[in-house]
Amino acid sequence: MSKDSTAWKQKFYDEVETISLKEPLAYVLGSQEKDSLCHFTFHDAIKMAGHACPAVSSAYKVTALALKALYGTETPVRGEILVLIKGGATQLAYGPQSQVITLITGASGITGFKGLGGKYSRFNKLVFDEDDFQFCTYIFQRADTGKAVRVIYDPGKLPEDPAMAELSPKVIKGGATPEEHARFISLWQDKVKKILLESNKLPGLFTVEELKDFEFPAA
Repeated sequence: MSKDSTAWKQKFYDEVETISLKEPLAYVLGSQEKDSLCHFTFHDAIKMAGHACPAVSSAYKVTALALKALYGTETPVRGEILVLIKGGATQLAYGPQSQVITLITGASGITGFKGLGGKYSRFNKLVFDEDDFQFCTYIFQRADTGKAVRVIYDPGKLPEDPAMAELSPKVIKGGATPEEHARFISLWQDKVKKILLESNKLPGLFTVEELKDFEFPAA
């Protein structure tokens, strides 16, 4: 294992729960032992996206909540999870969020792995519902049992500091002072922290409900 590790400025990243799954394909092709698990941390999502923001952190949290609701005390199985995102890939932050969800669950769109001998496919297991847009709404389903849950994320429940309206354009355009930039980072990362670690203090930020007789769209 490499001795090099990424240095993170925000220490609270280490407090975010790890999402662990079985990965049958890794066992079949020799990447892991049969009883090993794949562990995903929020650090992995940051590396994939290149940054930590409310969109990336909410996608991580949505996935964690969905898997808990679907599997309970069982270990989720990567590649056996279907995801329907209620909107187009270019609407809201659905595109970047889908990449976080794919990273963890293995569920992919038309670029996904098509499997081996009719097994282990990830192809078309993550689908965008362009005909029925619903705000920040994600449906996860187990391929084996058919159990499905809907997770809704309401960013309006996050507190907003009025100072961000002035600080954001200054930082983006490169005109912020070091003090203004530091203040911006503090406010920005505080949102990320609330999503990942303090959602229980913000009723309605995430809503999880089981769906009965849900049918995943045919490819």
